[in-house]
Amino acid sequence: MSSPSLSSAPPAPSNPGADRHLFQLAVAIFVTFLAMGLAMPTLPLHLYHTLGASPLVIGIVVGCQFLAALVSRAWCGNMADTRGAQRALRVGLGFGVASGALYLLSLAVVGMPWLSIGLLIAARAALGCTESFSAVCSLSWGTGLIGPARAGKVMSWVGMAMFGAYSVGAPLGALLYERFGFLAIGVAALLLPVISLALVGRVPAVPVIAAAKRLPFRSVVGLVTLPGLGLAFAAAGFGSMTAFIALLFAENRWGDASLAFTAFGAAYILARLLFGHLPDKIGGARVALAAAAVETLGMALIWALGGHSPWGVYLGAAFTGFGFSLAFPGFGVEAVRRVPPANRGSAMGAYVAFLDVALAITGPLAGLAATAFGVRSVYGFGALVVAGGVAVGWLLVRQQTASTEALK
Repeated sequence: MSSPSLSSAPPAPSNPGADRHLFQLAVAIFVTFLAMGLAMPTLPLHLYHTLGASPLVIGIVVGCQFLAALVSRAWCGNMADTRGAQRALRVGLGFGVASGALYLLSLAVVGMPWLSIGLLIAARAALGCTESFSAVCSLSWGTGLIGPARAGKVMSWVGMAMFGAYSVGAPLGALLYERFGFLAIGVAALLLPVISLALVGRVPAVPVIAAAKRLPFRSVVGLVTLPGLGLAFAAAGFGSMTAFIALLFAENRWGDASLAFTAFGAAYILARLLFGHLPDKIGGARVALAAAAVETLGMALIWALGGHSPWGVYLGAAFTGFGFSLAFPGFGVEAVRRVPPANRGSAMGAYVAFLDVALAITGPLAGLAATAFGVRSVYGFGALVVAGGVAVGWLLVRQQTASTEALK
């Protein structure tokens, strides 16, 4: 028997106290992800200039975080379900503290580059676990605080915290690195998770949902596969933006691509602020369908205008950010409603894992397209991939409509 749709359930009443605690949780996630944002522009520079690492080695060190995040999704989801999201999140923040300590330890052995690089690999792996635990446990904890009928709001707030931290962290990290070197990044990476631990200590715990038998993780993956595929298709737009927009500007001799990132980020946050409540109000499927269509339009605009005007690219980037922003909670609400409450943490872990896999393969595949057909082609092919999210959204709407009619 399928779980009832959230959109067909009456919305949970607003609880100011619970909303305040959700805000505190989102602030903690912002602080946690700020440590990751600081290292985005600085770690490659430190590896290249200080340790003499090759581009291949830099890619391996940086990529360890994403591999560790993917591998740990099932672990952290199961821990959130069985031991409580709050306890699991503290474990994840402990990995963050360890990551900062390893950053600093690596600086003590820069005279032995391979040992220093090995410690940085360990630091990135620990940071990947922090990313995984923070994302999954905050979503599970937040949903427990304000109720599954408002899961879309949780995803909107947590998502804004994560991407807002990346947006602030990258330029701040570049500034710190320029003035104080990688030591400042290591100190910040050590201290910021400690601050997050203090912040989450003020958020009340939610009880672990008792269950005679929890679904195994592979069964949870099967239940969330369709909305997870929708998220994976949507992630192609985000991955293409972050990986190749700078090359597109360089190819056209348009100078700095920072305004494209600004347009993407501003539209992302604006969409969450204006429409982040819609998945809870009208259903995730309809929001996901519309969001994927907007993102497809954005990618198509970049492809069509990418050889003519940077302003066309800015517009396309804004549409892409706007659509991707709402695709995550739209498909996510559909993922949550498909699993029993006792498996909510595992559902979040499985759902976000589709994002990990999509981002991991988007770069290499887009690189092949750019090599064969030029950088602008990345956005043409990307539009076709993101359109797959439109198809998934349409299927989810049809399923929802059929389920509603069957209940009449």
